[in-house]
Amino acid sequence: MRIATWNINGVKARIDTVLEWLKETSPDVACLQEIKSVDENFQRQPFEDLGYNVETHGQKGFNGVALLSKLPLEDVERRLPGDDGDEQARFIEGAVSSDKGVIRFGCLYLPNGNPLGSEKFPYKLAWMDRLIPHAERRLREENAYLLLGDYNVIPDPIDAKNAKNWLDDALFQPESRQRFRALTNLGFTEAVRACTEAAETYTFWDYQAGAWQKNNGIRIDHILLSPQATDLISGCGIDKHVRGWEKPSDHVPVWVELAA
Repeated sequence: MRIATWNINGVKARIDTVLEWLKETSPDVACLQEIKSVDENFQRQPFEDLGYNVETHGQKGFNGVALLSKLPLEDVERRLPGDDGDEQARFIEGAVSSDKGVIRFGCLYLPNGNPLGSEKFPYKLAWMDRLIPHAERRLREENAYLLLGDYNVIPDPIDAKNAKNWLDDALFQPESRQRFRALTNLGFTEAVRACTEAAETYTFWDYQAGAWQKNNGIRIDHILLSPQATDLISGCGIDKHVRGWEKPSDHVPVWVELAA
């Protein structure tokens, strides 16, 4: 079973690119971020025509997350617990039943947090402070669980071409990185780093200053696996080539294979 995550940077602008990728790689589950669409306007039919069940948690013009699954989606929950007043559409969870039992996955679009000094950075940290206890609750259920998406966190200097250029950015602040580490230290395995320790392993290249052409990237899209999901892992990868397609997102898909 292949489970993938991708910040598509707008379903309306990127629909052809996303469909091309789905036809090429055929993931069993795809978790999409930054769909930038309300639920009723999300273009479901093209995905359903490819055999996917679709669930969304959308917001007009900003944010938004979606689940695509070839298997029926079960027990779908929207919104990250912990703040009923948070109107930003950044989290959706669902589950599928496989031969190895139920596999649950949380799709997240973690706040960017920039600029520093604005209200956006405290919001990012507060969101992460809500995510950690939620993830801990899921781990206590002792099921195969994946927490995947655009974390907007550069975990370590190796995860940026030029780490010093990010010292004043919310993605690389000690507070952001410490919370990401607290999350993984609950007992998650970070899929990509379980598969490779190679430098220049990136998932995002800015549209500006020729970042793609210079391979001036960062790694901010992550898949975290519970111990039960880690036991099933058979491979993972990053579909870097998609960044070179026409009208690309600035992110690329990240995926994990499970023996499920």
